[in-house]
Amino acid sequence: MHATPDGSVTYPLCTTPANGGWQEVAPGVLWIRLSLPFQLDHINVWALDGGAAGWTLVDCGLGDARSLAVWDGLLRDALGGRPVERVVVTHFHPDHIGAAAWLVERTGADFATSLTEWLFARTLSAGTDPATDAVVERFYRRCGLEEEALASLLARKGAYSRGVPTVQTTLSRLRPGDRLPVGDSHWVVIGGSGHTAEPVSLHRPADGSGPDLLISGDQILPRISPNISVWPSEPDADPLADFLASLDGWSVLPADTLVLPSHGRPFHGLHRRAGELVRHHDERLTEIESLCTSPQTAAAVTRALFPRPLDPQQMLFAVGEAVAHLNHLLRKGRLERIAGQAGQQPADLYRRPNAMTAT
Repeated sequence: MHATPDGSVTYPLCTTPANGGWQEVAPGVLWIRLSLPFQLDHINVWALDGGAAGWTLVDCGLGDARSLAVWDGLLRDALGGRPVERVVVTHFHPDHIGAAAWLVERTGADFATSLTEWLFARTLSAGTDPATDAVVERFYRRCGLEEEALASLLARKGAYSRGVPTVQTTLSRLRPGDRLPVGDSHWVVIGGSGHTAEPVSLHRPADGSGPDLLISGDQILPRISPNISVWPSEPDADPLADFLASLDGWSVLPADTLVLPSHGRPFHGLHRRAGELVRHHDERLTEIESLCTSPQTAAAVTRALFPRPLDPQQMLFAVGEAVAHLNHLLRKGRLERIAGQAGQQPADLYRRPNAMTAT
């Protein structure tokens, strides 16, 4: 949600593939691009050539009919009809895991991700129940959303299963430090948190054929900041603290690492980009703290941070991100929360500790 100045990162000399197209970006690494029906209109899939053992696919796009038709052609053409050894999913979001179960069934591949991401996917794909629906509505009412905006968010019920029709019932669990052999090389699993609870990134140390490679998922992107949100299932969470700690962890990787992100172009400048993201969130926290000189609802903070018109999906992410920053400031003691009360002020209010009480 945050554009960075031109020149903040550098890009290798390669052509961005068209929808369903591909290009080799490093020896044994194909960059495949799939379209998405959202404002963020694409996802990058990485195919790692394991030689005789077959390909490892990292992420896979939505599980809708259009994406699966594209995969039919990719399996034949980009991958040359050769076996797929494993499908790795960086996290549970539909554009990353949606087609995974179909690919596993189609190719006989192994399915691998972290346990937490798999459990989230399994839970969400099962749909909701009245108790869950009530929790969701209560959360967004506490944020102070107007009835029209609230109704549009609640109408998205079941959206997850439309992008993820099925989730693989078994997995190979990935943990930080695990090594995935791919042909003559190996990729090391790097953990993290913030965008989701336990995303997976993969690092291939430099060899004679090129620099270190990092498949970063959504954890670090070249031109936008990954969404850091609080969700109704964990309303008091502080995912921003987790995300900032994860950014600090990239400092152990070489500065010339080639980053292969899920959105945007591959880039160099990992450390610089991590620093930009830290500064971006520091600026957001300062802005919100200033807004809360007088008591504010989460919805009011959302409108101040994102003043442009938002569709229901964007509103969902924007509110979640506003609450994530508010919760972080609460944890730091830089804000306090006045709980809403039924029949009076139903939404929670946030203010600086020395601010005047709302009347």
